[in-house]
Amino acid sequence: MASPTSLLKRLLVGRPFRSDRLQHTLLPKRIALPVFASDALSSVAYAPDEILLTLSIAGASAYFYSPWVALAVVVVMLTVVASYRQNVHAYPSGGGDYEVATVNLGAKAGVGVASALMVDYVLTVAVSTSSGVANLGSVIPWVAEHKVAVAVAAVALLTAMNLRGLRESGTAFAIPTYGFMIVIIGMLLTGLVRIFVLGEDLRAPSADLLIAAEDDHLTGFAMVFLLLRTFSSGCAALTGVEAISNGVPAFRPPKSRNAATTLLLLGVVAVTMLVGIVWLSRLTHLQFVEDPALQIVGGPPGYEQKTVTTQLGEAVFGTGVLLYVVAAATALILFLAANTAFNGFPVLGSILAQDRYLPRQLHTRGDRLAFSNGIILLALFAILLIVAFQAEVTRLIQLYIVGVFVSFTLSQIGMIRHWNRLLPRTRDLEQRRRMMRSRAINAFGAVMTGTVLVIVLITKFLLGAWIAIAAMAVIYVTMLAIRKHYDTVSRELTPDEDRQVLPARNHAVVLVSKVHLPTLRALAYAQATRPDSLTAVTVNVDDKDTRQIQQEWERREIPVPLTVVDSPYREITNPIVDFVKSVRRSSPRDVVTVFIPEYVLGRWWENILHNQSALRIKGRLLFEPGVMVTSVPWQLASSAAKDLDRLDRDLARGPARGPRDRTPRQ
Repeated sequence: MASPTSLLKRLLVGRPFRSDRLQHTLLPKRIALPVFASDALSSVAYAPDEILLTLSIAGASAYFYSPWVALAVVVVMLTVVASYRQNVHAYPSGGGDYEVATVNLGAKAGVGVASALMVDYVLTVAVSTSSGVANLGSVIPWVAEHKVAVAVAAVALLTAMNLRGLRESGTAFAIPTYGFMIVIIGMLLTGLVRIFVLGEDLRAPSADLLIAAEDDHLTGFAMVFLLLRTFSSGCAALTGVEAISNGVPAFRPPKSRNAATTLLLLGVVAVTMLVGIVWLSRLTHLQFVEDPALQIVGGPPGYEQKTVTTQLGEAVFGTGVLLYVVAAATALILFLAANTAFNGFPVLGSILAQDRYLPRQLHTRGDRLAFSNGIILLALFAILLIVAFQAEVTRLIQLYIVGVFVSFTLSQIGMIRHWNRLLPRTRDLEQRRRMMRSRAINAFGAVMTGTVLVIVLITKFLLGAWIAIAAMAVIYVTMLAIRKHYDTVSRELTPDEDRQVLPARNHAVVLVSKVHLPTLRALAYAQATRPDSLTAVTVNVDDKDTRQIQQEWERREIPVPLTVVDSPYREITNPIVDFVKSVRRSSPRDVVTVFIPEYVLGRWWENILHNQSALRIKGRLLFEPGVMVTSVPWQLASSAAKDLDRLDRDLARGPARGPRDRTPRQ
């Protein structure tokens, strides 16, 4: 019978997949779009909020600029989409911005891009789930009161779904993502028809509120700065575009073409919804402020500000069932938008681990062929941010988009160098024209994204962007340190032809605590290895016990000398280590093999009843050069009942390769 832990794991994650099933997890475009594009599509649920919220600092009259800010964001988004279509064709391996920067700008630039992307992925999960809670809380007060707990629960649910494997998560997210697109586009079309065709005067719930500006004397440079800050907040709509370039390997063949098509669809749909929401907000006179308690004059008692999409849903559909459909669809897509990061972060972590910039545990796939360690790591960091910032979207958004625009800019600069390197070697005129066109697109993209990055740094640095920059710096230094460690280990392990590998002599030492079956087996095994010298060692902790061991040794006439090491302070490990050192001290080229007899117990509670001296001795001897440690197990009767097949599955992450003998060992 499987253990409770194993049963719980199978319930949450499912049965393990064989490695040869990896090809069956590849995604068609209809599934890849919701899997990889849900982040960019869902950003229309909070990017308009941030545009209007920032403009409200100058008063309701500043909402006049919202369509123009949205158009500026659209220009940048279309530029980035066009640029990344070149990326996925040139680098289809899934490295994305990291691979582009590493190949064309150098390893350190690649690590810089990777650190930026990792920060952005974590923030994507935190911002998306927090915004989803805010939208759901607009119609369900209980959610608003417990937003941190709900956000954490959403991240936990997403983690469990992604641990089940890519195909399962993609299928689960396809329906709600397409549902969100239908609901939002349907709401926009209905509202525009009612206004322009039926001539109705639609007004948002906040249209008649009196808004007081935080600073109504913004002119000149101050107003320009506010517009730039608004633009930088609105550029949150671009997050998630890069995820497709990191997820190209997950597409069905032809991978590059399918990824480029999905990227184009993402751009068209996201731009349509973003422009539509901002435009309809202006037509319905919707107002959304940074601090309702201070900026709303004479508002209703206990007024709670609803999100932009919820207000538009109420203006278009009223307070009926369709309003709840809009709120539910928006909240759900925001929760699922974090799935883009759950697909991108683990793949990037695996690539970085393969390149020795992250621990190698992130490179391996789990039971369901997903990068389980990367998924869990992402979830933990996102939950930490949600709790630290109390799931406040406005506070989290200030940390956002710095990382993604760092990666955008370096990636486009890298693509320019990529085309510059290929052009001199290309003679075909048609290919040269395509390359020159691609280079022009990437050059324009580099200028645009670089400009936005500068604006974001200027307008958001003191508002919280410095935290993201500091996190990127810490990750950057950590990854370089990890790479340095792996390189050092590799150099030390590389065989040297001039270095003597084989020892001159082998001295065997058998540790003795009692004269029993495990000790006799260890002595027999040590003799079978034919060492140059063999001795048994016991530590004198208690004089009576030591005399009994010596008497039993002589009675059995064991043909191995027994050495007694005194321990006046009743300590075992250090006297043994000192003895082993003394054996090897005579010749540095000699090795000492220490045989430790151990008995194996089948029940966890039985281990508590026995000391762990063997484990401590092994752990200490491992640090001694020229010392080999060999465990000689003796299986007790309770170990015969151990489910060895299940143990094999737990250790090997797969079914046992053959039958196991369950008869008790002698």
